[in-house]
Amino acid sequence: MTAPLILLSAGGTGGHLFPAEALANALKAQGARVALATDKRVGSISGSFPAEEVIEIPSATPSGRSVPQMARAMLLLGTGVAKAIPVLRRLKPAAVVGFGGYPTVPPVLAAAMLRVPTVIHEQNGVMGRANRLLARWATLIATGFPNVGGASGKGSTLQTGNPVRPSVIAAAGRPYSPPAPDGKLQLLIFGGSQGARVMSDVVPAAIERLPDEARSRLAITQQAREEDLARTRAIYSQLVPDAEVLPFFKDLPNRIASAHLVIARSGASTVAELAVIGRPAILVPLPGALDQDQAANARSLAAIGAAIMIPQSEFTPERLASEVETFLKEPDRLTRAASAAKSAGVSDAAERLASAVLQLAAGHDPRGRSA
Repeated sequence: MTAPLILLSAGGTGGHLFPAEALANALKAQGARVALATDKRVGSISGSFPAEEVIEIPSATPSGRSVPQMARAMLLLGTGVAKAIPVLRRLKPAAVVGFGGYPTVPPVLAAAMLRVPTVIHEQNGVMGRANRLLARWATLIATGFPNVGGASGKGSTLQTGNPVRPSVIAAAGRPYSPPAPDGKLQLLIFGGSQGARVMSDVVPAAIERLPDEARSRLAITQQAREEDLARTRAIYSQLVPDAEVLPFFKDLPNRIASAHLVIARSGASTVAELAVIGRPAILVPLPGALDQDQAANARSLAAIGAAIMIPQSEFTPERLASEVETFLKEPDRLTRAASAAKSAGVSDAAERLASAVLQLAAGHDPRGRSA
């Protein structure tokens, strides 16, 4: 019997590609074949993504402010659907899984038109616009969080958790050890795959405001954009002898596991990895997002005491310095937050989602009803 082919669709950003990669590995472990449909941003990952074929499908985000921009985006999405239909007819996938973002729209729409079972996975605490558009045609809506705003459609809804990479599972095996009373506090700062300027603006200034004794206890690892590297390194060279500033971390899960406290944005992958590994955090949601998805993600950890959520408007050097100094004085708070984060982690989310997809591909409803 030929192994079923599952077509995954994910845009070329880490927030969508990481869970797609985790699902691909889980599907292959359960005997399925995998192909990937993505956009032109896929770049270097095409060689490492665990798929037997990577197909580029045109897409665009219809969020321009002018009518011509919107029209061009819609035309490009239509072109993507037209290209996706013959691809699906050639591949004959048993199911198509989309991970959000407009690059997933053409393959999932084409699958619905061809009556191929479709799954959309929503990683955030609020359903994104592309997934809201696709929900009415989805056979199954899988979610990362128990309660997801805007998750409605004709398909059934199933919480699977957010799939995480094998490197995250490996890092999760390292237990949390709080800093010794007079020991170093390992501080990890990052802002997502593209970095975040606010981290370079606020964190060094916050460290500067700490008393000398507190600064001497810090070991800092920070991600900074290329244009912010020199100034961030220069500030730390005067403040903290033990500081490393890099534009990108290839081994981020390992660095999260090594941290006593993480300061970061609250994208879905970041929140999932913090929970699975079990590390306390100060989370600064990306402001200005239409759906406020990062705020919803951060609240999920803040509500259980696993993180402190600080809106960017309140993320000042003074506020951050106060929070860090409190953690230095009360390390038990870090231990409690780490335990709370770990309790929210879903380490087998990829396997749960893979099982649901394969059940659907075989004609069964993952929730126990006839598909």
